[in-house]
Amino acid sequence: MTDYIGRFAPSPTGPLHFGSLLAALASYLDARHCRGQWLVRIEDLDPPREDPTATAEILRILDAYGLHWDGDVVYQSQRGELYQSALDKLRDQGDAFPCACSRKQLGGELHLGVCPPPASHDFAWRYLCPGGVTALHDGLQADHRYDLADEIGDFVIRRRDGFWSYQLAVVVDDAAQEITHVVRGIDLIDSTVRQYLLQQALSLKVPQYSHIPVAVEQNGQKLSKQNLALPLSGEHISETMWQALHWLRQSPPRALLGAPASELLHWAVRHWNVAPLKGQTSMPAPGPFQRT
Repeated sequence: MTDYIGRFAPSPTGPLHFGSLLAALASYLDARHCRGQWLVRIEDLDPPREDPTATAEILRILDAYGLHWDGDVVYQSQRGELYQSALDKLRDQGDAFPCACSRKQLGGELHLGVCPPPASHDFAWRYLCPGGVTALHDGLQADHRYDLADEIGDFVIRRRDGFWSYQLAVVVDDAAQEITHVVRGIDLIDSTVRQYLLQQALSLKVPQYSHIPVAVEQNGQKLSKQNLALPLSGEHISETMWQALHWLRQSPPRALLGAPASELLHWAVRHWNVAPLKGQTSMPAPGPFQRT
């Protein structure tokens, strides 16, 4: 084993679809090719949006496709004390402040600067975004520069309904699990700068990020739960794995067509090559996974 630790962290708001499989498979192959660990974390931070059957189904599908994880599955819903400690540190440093501003009050504009103290306990906590420009490196996409005041602003780290934000929780958990590499979809690339800012403020190590392109339908919409992407099933696993590897531009040999998923994964781990994905932001999903 190397020092590489990767992860796949789905939200249990619905079943996995082909786009989810691509993210899981790319992160798995990257970790195993580097002889590293691959962890699974369930990001169950938003109970009103969650499907009570989704977690079990997500883990069942990963197992059926041979994407076996190391160690125990981590559930964010059980880690509130860690997130509170991080918020306390940010608050004590002056990097977080209470905010009762509504979206209507902001009128679509970014939040900039500390608010007057809220008159009630109905408020969120925001990270106080610094000014200036931050440049981030990505393993697959072009480096990007962010003007923080114009593009990011003060973002929520604990919601006014009491639930923890994705940005804070993922940073705390990546550090606690000693994640070294994050391979995920490019639809999350703008979260990276927010996570980087929190990592800097909390004195945490920054993983190496690589964002794969997203799979899109004919109308250009990405495959997603919100867009009612077709769920994966336990059927036709070999064919689906074959199509996923082709989509990731890995070109498995025709001799493996119809082979068990375990054989396809064994080949793919040995031959994993990210070069064909560099600079790609979106690619059409195969026909069977597009809605008709």
